[in-house]
Amino acid sequence: MSNYRIESDLLGEKNVPEEAYYGIQTLRAVENFRISHTTLSTYPVFVKNLVLVKKAAALTNFRLGLLPEQAFKAIDEACDKIMNGTYTDQFPIDLFQGGAGTSTNMNTNEVIANVALEILGHRKGAYQHISPNDHVNLSQSTNDAYPTALKLAIYDMNASLLPVLERLEQSLEAKAAAFKNVIKMGRTQLQDAVPMTLGQEFGGFAFLIRQAIKDLQKAGESLLEVNMGATAIGTGINAPQGFSNGCAAALSELKGVTVIPTENLIAATSDTTVFVEYAAYLKKLALKLTKICNDLRLLSSGPRTGFNEIRLPQRQPGSSIMPGKVNPVIPEVVNQICYKVIGNELTITLAAENAQLQLNVMEPVIALSLFESIHLLYNGINTLTDECINGIEANAEQTREMVLNSIGIVTALNPYIGYKASSEVAKEALASHKRVYDVVLDQALLSREELDRYLNPEKMV
Repeated sequence: MSNYRIESDLLGEKNVPEEAYYGIQTLRAVENFRISHTTLSTYPVFVKNLVLVKKAAALTNFRLGLLPEQAFKAIDEACDKIMNGTYTDQFPIDLFQGGAGTSTNMNTNEVIANVALEILGHRKGAYQHISPNDHVNLSQSTNDAYPTALKLAIYDMNASLLPVLERLEQSLEAKAAAFKNVIKMGRTQLQDAVPMTLGQEFGGFAFLIRQAIKDLQKAGESLLEVNMGATAIGTGINAPQGFSNGCAAALSELKGVTVIPTENLIAATSDTTVFVEYAAYLKKLALKLTKICNDLRLLSSGPRTGFNEIRLPQRQPGSSIMPGKVNPVIPEVVNQICYKVIGNELTITLAAENAQLQLNVMEPVIALSLFESIHLLYNGINTLTDECINGIEANAEQTREMVLNSIGIVTALNPYIGYKASSEVAKEALASHKRVYDVVLDQALLSREELDRYLNPEKMV
């Protein structure tokens, strides 16, 4: 017995492995695109939503009288099996591909068709009974099915990212509460500024994450407007009247969220700026995260020659040559994740800019970049929360001593001795290595009682 079946397409015939549920067009894509080695199966959420789009299209075609009942039932059952994860390994093509996602669309069509054929008792490749193009792809094109599935996949990944961010926010809030009485010196331009509490600093971090959560919640909703029914360029050729609204309704029914048809199918088929918008929110989140991680690295620097205001959990030895050195490896890795997310946003922007005439063919790199960014952020934020934030301790003695030794606390005396006199005090304190408190007493600018009242760090925050 042969281990292959022969399938044909526009370009000729090929031997397809007999056990494969994909077909000739998938095989060609595997041969053509050996690029990133990140396959469709790497992101099952994308596979699931590609198949969900096909299930919704089949349901709509059946309701409109275009798909025979037997074919519909077989396709519908096949979609359910694939969405349950049984055939995820049958999506071997590289996400990085030419053709505007046609390979991805045809991989999906072929697997669904062959699973449906098996359900009906036919051999794989017997496409006269269930065709990847004529039945599974009925009333559709890559140019509406692919971006719709991509939007829904990102919507799902975004929904998974939000709880991770909420955990980080809660962890930062817990530290803000724990450190609410820890007096420390605030800094601007890396120079002494005025006192604050470590709790206020961590409360600021928590607020940054809370803002990011709101941004991503809003961004997620914009992903639910789809262009199903546009087919090739937005004119709806080969799609029956009512398909666009019907397919959006079917997707809403199957997914449990409100999916709406776009107002202008022509514009939507070439416009990918919704992905740019979402990527911009991820970039904004990355900027917030890298600011937090930069600050954590500074605040924990030392321990003897740096700020040493907080202690990060020690996760691994930090040097192959310097004994006793421990590095802030968790903030460092999150910093690097953020740089990748920021770079991916530029890639997505450039890809979206290349929308020419009625289609943007660069959607595959948009998909790959968005999936990578969300995946990295998901893992990085979990790591930051569990391996770093939850275990941070305050060095309260150090932070208070730095406040008392700071020149910046002279700012609190401006209302009582004036800016000019305060400046002179600061200059003398710096030159003589004395505390501001002692210089003010030496110059008899205020009484000890007044100084104790005005230079009370707790009152300055």
